[in-house]
Amino acid sequence: MSLTIRLTRGGTKKRPFYSIVVADSRSPRDGRFIEKLGTYNPMLDKGRADRVVLKPERIQHWLKVGALPSERVQRFLGDAGLGPKPAIRQTPKKSAPRAKAQERAKAASAAGEAAAGAPAQG
Repeated sequence: MSLTIRLTRGGTKKRPFYSIVVADSRSPRDGRFIEKLGTYNPMLDKGRADRVVLKPERIQHWLKVGALPSERVQRFLGDAGLGPKPAIRQTPKKSAPRAKAQERAKAASAAGEAAAGAPAQG
């Protein structure tokens, strides 16, 4: 049985609230879980301490047993000092502007710099 530490969604429509749980990877997102390890409230400001609440000793136990955290939970654990943060993924090259768009952007920035450097007439 492969275990994952992941988020399950609760709350109402447009007011999300997530529980951090350890569950079998085959169970549905909001379905059966083994143990609740914390909460995440994205509606609170990032500076608030109660935005992410974790049970560190239980998380360490499940990590030792072999549970794998999801990418979002791994970020929370990294912020709390319970594990390494995931590597920041680079934007894929597919989504980069094409050659003509890049040329137009360079021309526009060059024209903007030339206009800014020119003396004002008045």
